Amino acid sequence: MTERTWIGVDLGTQSVRALAVDDAGGLRAEASRPLQSHRDRGADGSTRHEQDPASWCAAVDEVLAEVAGRVDVGTVGGIAVDATSGTVVLDGASGFLTAGVMYDDGRGADRAARAQEAGAETWSRLGHRIGGTWALPTVMALLDEHPDGRVRHQTDVVTGHLVGRPTATDTSTALKTGYDVIEGRWPAEVLTALGVDPARLPDVVLPGTRLGGLAEAVAATTGLRAGTPVVAGMTDGCAAQIGAGAVAPGTWNAVLGTTLVLKGVTEGLVHDPTGTVYSHRGPQGGWWLPGGASSTGAGVLGDVVPADRFDAVTAVLREEGPPAATPVVYPLAGHGERFPFAVADAEGFWLDGDRARPLAELAAAVGETAAFAGVCEGVAFVERLCLEHLETLGADVSGTRTISGGATRNPWWNQRRADVAGVPLQRPRSAEPAFGMAVLARAAADADGGEPDLVAAAAAMVRVDETVEPRADAALEERYGRFHAAIAGRGWLTT
Repeated sequence: MTERTWIGVDLGTQSVRALAVDDAGGLRAEASRPLQSHRDRGADGSTRHEQDPASWCAAVDEVLAEVAGRVDVGTVGGIAVDATSGTVVLDGASGFLTAGVMYDDGRGADRAARAQEAGAETWSRLGHRIGGTWALPTVMALLDEHPDGRVRHQTDVVTGHLVGRPTATDTSTALKTGYDVIEGRWPAEVLTALGVDPARLPDVVLPGTRLGGLAEAVAATTGLRAGTPVVAGMTDGCAAQIGAGAVAPGTWNAVLGTTLVLKGVTEGLVHDPTGTVYSHRGPQGGWWLPGGASSTGAGVLGDVVPADRFDAVTAVLREEGPPAATPVVYPLAGHGERFPFAVADAEGFWLDGDRARPLAELAAAVGETAAFAGVCEGVAFVERLCLEHLETLGADVSGTRTISGGATRNPWWNQRRADVAGVPLQRPRSAEPAFGMAVLARAAADADGGEPDLVAAAAAMVRVDETVEPRADAALEERYGRFHAAIAGRGWLTT
């Protein structure tokens, strides 16, 4: 059989990226184009973040054309698209009525409490709470200005462009707009009470469902074959999880970049009374994809050690190990934590004996090597705390754990994370969202209209570059104990 090619497209905040991947997970072509954002504050003081939705389609055409020029388009078996979670736009008969309102836009924040109250029973059953920047309160704000508008998510705009007509959205993308993933419907009674007509929302299908074939006009623009299957994708976080191979119950992937995002697979829905974990419905087995996003992460490092010193400090740590004076650090930039606990006024600190001191004083007090090590360990401590929180909620955390994100380029930190976790950590070769969408496109094609088998597709395509084995470290374990006690002592832990 001729080797097939699968295309995944990722719409991020700053760029659109496409990958063409073969059946064995080999990269055949890649392309990216930048996206421009407009940020300001509204008259009410809320944060505004917008993009031109037409630019999404133009950039997708460009990356698909570049990729198509480097592969045999006759082997392309499918295309899947992911995008940012909670990004929406309203359109009408004559085109877009609003800009693309991004996932972190706060114009609907003052409506979130009303949305939460109106659907409290539904959201509790689904295991989440409505956030201030979720799509539902954003849609409420937009419909106040354009009551005749139709709601489309970022992925819907692009897939509709690709197939030449409006398309359904997927269950993971619809979640933050209020979709009931248990009953498989828009909760009409809740939405109507909020002034949102369910008829103005898109149809919803499971990820991997075929949406249509590539339109003739797009085929002419990109060089791909008309009729190439376009399947429903997922949010970018779910796409990255698939790309890492965390697709079977008990498996988890931690994405460590500026912040830390943890996502996994469970057979049943995880209910978190603290509201820090929410779950997408997976495309396979009736499984669920719970996860959460912490406000800590690699972004904190630059606040204590200059970025141009990272490599030099890491070299010292790899040769000499952490200093004996490595401090216990809760590495939080700014105010507020989201996961594994929700505390709006939480602030980062480090322990000087039993006294908590501000992070700003850390490097001057202990030196840059100890400060760097303390922050890295602190992020790993939060990561461990997240898994412990999930396990307390009944989630299966016994399977393979993978790590991805920009911070995995630091091998010393990878090792420290494994030491803290006490389990092996696998680092996949390509765990980016676009790769995950290529995996989903293959799984959908192999299913031939049935349920996508992501486990089989990931087994064939996801390659592990490294497995980091944990090492016992009594001093490290003692520091984790002090970290845990300091967090619990503030009343931040409820499970």
